[in-house]
Amino acid sequence: MSASVLHVIARVTAKPDRIKETAAMMEGLVAPTRLEDGCLRYELLCNAADPTDFTMVEEWRDDAALDLHFTKPHMIAAFAQVPDLLAAPPDVRRYRRVV
Repeated sequence: MSASVLHVIARVTAKPDRIKETAAMMEGLVAPTRLEDGCLRYELLCNAADPTDFTMVEEWRDDAALDLHFTKPHMIAAFAQVPDLLAAPPDVRRYRRVV
């Protein structure tokens, strides 16, 4: 994998009474995102010890591909649900491989 590939870890914390709805929203992002140009990897994980803790592990061709991802209809719809579903704003971090 190229060192220029953008790695992303995106974490969200569901409100305790909105876990199922948050899971459904997050699951709904997977299929359309995997079809996006520039998406190399997009996996949804849930913390085995804390069902409110969801993490997306992502790889993108470059920053431009990720920036475009945030403009897609499925992402806009998901972000519209954030205030009702999440206990805190999403934590999205971009990384580059060092070695």
